[in-house]
Amino acid sequence: MLKLYNSLTRRLEPFEPLEDGNVKLVTCGPSIYQLPHIGNYRTFVFEDILHRYLEYLGYKVQRVLTITDVEDKALYEAKKQNIPLQELTDRNVKHFVEELNKLKVKIPDYLQRSSDTVEQAASLIEILLQKGYAYWHTHEGRKNVYFDPLKFDGFGKLFRLDMSKWPKQKIRFHKDTYHGNRWNRGDFILWHGYKEGDKVYWDTKIGKGRPSWNIQDPAMIPEEFNFKADIWCSGIDSTYRHHDYIIALVESLTDKPVVNYWLHADHLIFEGEKMSKRKGNLKYPRDLLETECVWNHIRFFFIYGHYRRKLNFAFKDYNKVCKLLRSFRKMVKNLKVDENSGHKSSATSKELVKKIKTTFEEHMNDDLQVKAAFDSLYKTVSRLVSLKEKQMLSAKDSKEALEQLEAIDYVFQAIF
Repeated sequence: MLKLYNSLTRRLEPFEPLEDGNVKLVTCGPSIYQLPHIGNYRTFVFEDILHRYLEYLGYKVQRVLTITDVEDKALYEAKKQNIPLQELTDRNVKHFVEELNKLKVKIPDYLQRSSDTVEQAASLIEILLQKGYAYWHTHEGRKNVYFDPLKFDGFGKLFRLDMSKWPKQKIRFHKDTYHGNRWNRGDFILWHGYKEGDKVYWDTKIGKGRPSWNIQDPAMIPEEFNFKADIWCSGIDSTYRHHDYIIALVESLTDKPVVNYWLHADHLIFEGEKMSKRKGNLKYPRDLLETECVWNHIRFFFIYGHYRRKLNFAFKDYNKVCKLLRSFRKMVKNLKVDENSGHKSSATSKELVKKIKTTFEEHMNDDLQVKAAFDSLYKTVSRLVSLKEKQMLSAKDSKEALEQLEAIDYVFQAIF
């Protein structure tokens, strides 16, 4: 049985979908004011592995990937470049999808953009106002809407926030995000009210304005999901504020848990240092492609490790991993046995062929241990090639082994 580490419970738990044979999967996409960097893509590729492995196991997966294209940072960047917001975000979304395809990431059923779900956001805010979780407040000429976390019992339960440190006086946070802040201890904004001169706004049932980043992900959940998902994935940074905000908002709306399993990928760092815009060391796929890197090797490097462990992209390590993959692919090519070769089957070869599937699934069922799964395949295939050289691997066993590897490569997207 597949077991996943649930960030909410801090435990490895057997995966049991809400509906037999079906999985609803939500994955946080990028804030598209800039192009995603390689740290973002490490998370997107991990989510792709999860998506593909669920399908490998026979589940039908409905997946949504959310794209934040209306927020303070995007407005600032569009103004800086002196272009319309939509021109900026359309360009970046197009580039993002192209790079997902090059990394062999499945494009989800729902590629949601926050700019397309403004009315949904307004409707959710209206309900939160009616239920008393949210309220209007005018700040610097804007009639905004804020959410009061103290009204929601259990706020901060994903992060396990110490609410005893919550300030006694009323504090409001008016921006979508605050650089460097893990937590904003106070009321957070849901709606930026219109102010004379604003270029980006919508005229909705709650008035003119635009939704904040905090309400956009709940608004992008497809109607078919009915505010209930099996799994929600993102990078580890979302355990600060973002996902606890989502839990508070959706559970305030529905009075029911929104997600059963929360999964978070750890950071990818570059040459031993955390990447940041402030440091000027953000790296993008194009930076890697200017060296000896190629797309399928980049993907393999991202998955050759465990998603909950920090991954250091160092070129010496990258080269070792690429060498390992090339060696494995060469062995797989050498595995084929000609039907007229006269090679005989052996008990050992039959056992090894069976082991391909069982050990792969054993490791993958243990919270997606991709590295351990690949390493076990490497040893097994190496032994099969050795048997072939001794004419102890039949064409039938060879064919079965290759078929199993092809099925596995639906998940890895790296072997063939």
